[in-house]
Amino acid sequence: MRQTELHLTEKDRSVIEEIRSKGIHHSREVNRAHALSCLDRGIPEAQIMDVLGIGRTALWRTRSAYLQGGVDLAVFDVARSGRPRQYDTDAEARVTALACSAPPEGRQRWTIVELERAARQELGLGKVSRETVRRMLKKTISSPGDG
Repeated sequence: MRQTELHLTEKDRSVIEEIRSKGIHHSREVNRAHALSCLDRGIPEAQIMDVLGIGRTALWRTRSAYLQGGVDLAVFDVARSGRPRQYDTDAEARVTALACSAPPEGRQRWTIVELERAARQELGLGKVSRETVRRMLKKTISSPGDG
């Protein structure tokens, strides 16, 4: 297999070492940083693929992205198109706090319908749907560590 040489600049090398050693990064980003570091050191592609558990295509794309646009393009995910989130984390926190508050008079617990009605009274949540409230609460309830 023909190996294309890749030489990182000192600045890029230090950025990649920071990604590899500290901070909170997605595993894809850390794997890409490891791949670039290995390519810079001249480690054979087959060995990189075996150790990192990535495919040939991922390695080629990482290398070509670095050659085209540097570390930022090669390591970090590019923003994808799509519909932006309608409600931010503050809105989700308010709905969650509402669900954790005392239920309406005469009830033992909140229902989704009642939560939807109460959330619509909150500032900025005037058009929130029942399904959106359900999804917001599902994220909170199904978090790791809950029993």
